[in-house]
Amino acid sequence: MNLGTTVFTQLMEHIDHNEFHRIVKRHLPRRRRMPFTCWDQFLCMAFAQLTYRDSLRDIETCLRTLGKKLYHVGIRTAVSRSTLAHANEHRPWQIYQDLALSLIARARILYHHEHLLAELEAAVYALDSTVIELCLALFPWAKAAHHLKTTAALKLHTQLDLQSNLPVFARVTEAAVHDLHVFDELVLEPGAFYVIDRGYLDFTRLRKIDQAGAFFVIRAKKNLHFQRVSSRRVDKPWGLMVDQTIRLVVAPSLVTYPDYLRRIKIRDIEQNRAFYFLTNNFVLDALTISELHRRRWQVELFFRWIKQHLRIKSFYGTSRNAVNTQIWIALSVFVLVAIVKKELKLEASLYTILQVLSVALFEKTPINEVLSDSRLQFENIQDPNQLSLFKL
Repeated sequence: MNLGTTVFTQLMEHIDHNEFHRIVKRHLPRRRRMPFTCWDQFLCMAFAQLTYRDSLRDIETCLRTLGKKLYHVGIRTAVSRSTLAHANEHRPWQIYQDLALSLIARARILYHHEHLLAELEAAVYALDSTVIELCLALFPWAKAAHHLKTTAALKLHTQLDLQSNLPVFARVTEAAVHDLHVFDELVLEPGAFYVIDRGYLDFTRLRKIDQAGAFFVIRAKKNLHFQRVSSRRVDKPWGLMVDQTIRLVVAPSLVTYPDYLRRIKIRDIEQNRAFYFLTNNFVLDALTISELHRRRWQVELFFRWIKQHLRIKSFYGTSRNAVNTQIWIALSVFVLVAIVKKELKLEASLYTILQVLSVALFEKTPINEVLSDSRLQFENIQDPNQLSLFKL
C-alpha cells in the first residue's frame, strides 16, 4: 500500500536511485554539496513534462503553490526559476542522457517478448531523424546550415526498436549534421535488421552492417546501376514485380561493396507507385522484406507522438546544455511511463496515462488504482485525429 504517498512519488520510485547517484558521481566526481541537487533538478523538469508547463516562471509558480507537498515528493528546498535555469545551463546534460539510456535498457527487457512479425524473432531497428525548428535570435549556435542565415534548428537522431517502439539510441545535433555521421556512432548488433531510408544510402556504411553480421533493408534509387546475376520467381498478384540478385557495376561502389545484393521491386497498388529495396538478406521472402520497410513508418509516428505529447518543441533555456538536458529528461519521462505501464500491467494507452498523470500527480492514491480505473476504458473509442503510439 502507498498510504500517504503521492502518485508523483510512486512514479519516481520506479527509478533506481542508486543508479542515478552513480551516474551523477560519474559526471560530477568532485562536486561540493548543493542545496538544489541533480535529483531535485530532474524532479522539477519531470514535473514540467508531466504537467505541460510552458516556462521556468510557470514551473516556479506551480511548484510554489504546492507548498509542503514538495517535501513529500523529494524536493527539500524552495525552487526558483533562477536556480533551475542555472542548473539546466551548467550541469552536464550527459547525466540525463545516461539516465534515459539506463531506463531504455530496463524497458527493452520488459518488451523483449513482443515480435514485429510472427516469422521474425531477430531485433529490428529503424534509423531516422527529425528536425526541431528554433528561433535563430535565441539559439544562434543552432544555425541550420551555412547557406541559411535566418533559420535555426536541431536534429534528433533516433534508432527505434520496432519490436517495442522504444528508442535505443538518440543524439541531438545541429540540423546541418548529416544522418550518416551519426550512423557511425552506432554499435551494430549481429543478426539484427536495420531498416533505413534512402538518406542513409552509402555503400561504405552498408558494408559495415554486412561485416558486422547484421542485415539491412533500404530504399534504393530507381536509376541504380547494376548487373543482374539471377532472378527469383515472384507472386505478381501480391504486387511483387522483381526479386533479383545483383552486383554493383560503378567502380567506386563496386570497390566499396564487392558482394552480391538482393534487389526487390514491389508495386503499391493503393498509391500506384513502385518501390525498390536493397538488402543483404537472401533468406526471408520478398514480401517480408517489403513489410519490414513498411514498418519503418513507426519511427515517423514516434517523432510525431513525442512532439505532440512531450515538451521538446519549446525550451526553458536557450543554451546547448539546457536544450539537451530538456530533451533527455523528456525521453526519460516517456520511457519511465512505458516501464510503469508494463510493470503494473495497465491496459490504458500511453497517451491516456500521461493525461491522467497530468491532473493526478499529487493525489495520495496507489498509482495502479489511479491508472487502472475502469472509467478510463472510454479510450477504446479513439479520436481519429489523435495519434496513437502503437501498443504503448
